[in-house]
Amino acid sequence: MTGDAVSTRILIVDDQTVVREGLVLLLELLPGIEVAGACGDGEQAVALVGELRPDVVLMDLRMPRMDGVEATRRIKEAHPEVGIVVLTTYADDDSIFAALRAGARGYLTKDAGADEIARAVDAVRGGASQLDPAVQRRLVEAVAAGERPRRGGLPDGLTRREAEVLTLIAQGRSNAEIAGDLFISEATVKTHINNLFAKANLRDRAQAVTYAYRNGLTG
Repeated sequence: MTGDAVSTRILIVDDQTVVREGLVLLLELLPGIEVAGACGDGEQAVALVGELRPDVVLMDLRMPRMDGVEATRRIKEAHPEVGIVVLTTYADDDSIFAALRAGARGYLTKDAGADEIARAVDAVRGGASQLDPAVQRRLVEAVAAGERPRRGGLPDGLTRREAEVLTLIAQGRSNAEIAGDLFISEATVKTHINNLFAKANLRDRAQAVTYAYRNGLTG
């Protein structure tokens, strides 16, 4: 986790009681996480976010009364500081894009392990994103199929090194792996990422992947 003294407060939202209770038990065992509450539909989730003030909501998608996409949209409108991680059995294009457009910054399938959930919670709380590898592939494929990459010079004033870092991000490389590939320090990698995010007006790695494909910077 982040190493902060204060635990990350989580609200768990899933209409299946067994799944919901299992997630509560699982997450309560993880260091740095406090389960603030749990509920069974999106309508309850919207109300509880205002009451419990969690840092991150772990959100199912298909639920009665109000689905996870609409709940995510309403939560982000009223509480933009709250991070949303989708945890669902569905990884189809419609579900993925609807959730991301609504404001989710994490998207995992329900075969994710405890460590993967913890990483996603940590990333989203810190303002970054965390996507299941299969979800990231679907995102990349959809962008590649829907838009032809631009050719020519580097966009938005990116330097050659920033473009190299962006290409490696699009290939799913971590900061440590990028540092090893380019024979530079992780601190330098972070500087390049901060610079290219600022130039291209990107918020997180998910947006960076889309941007890389739109501009033909995927290697």
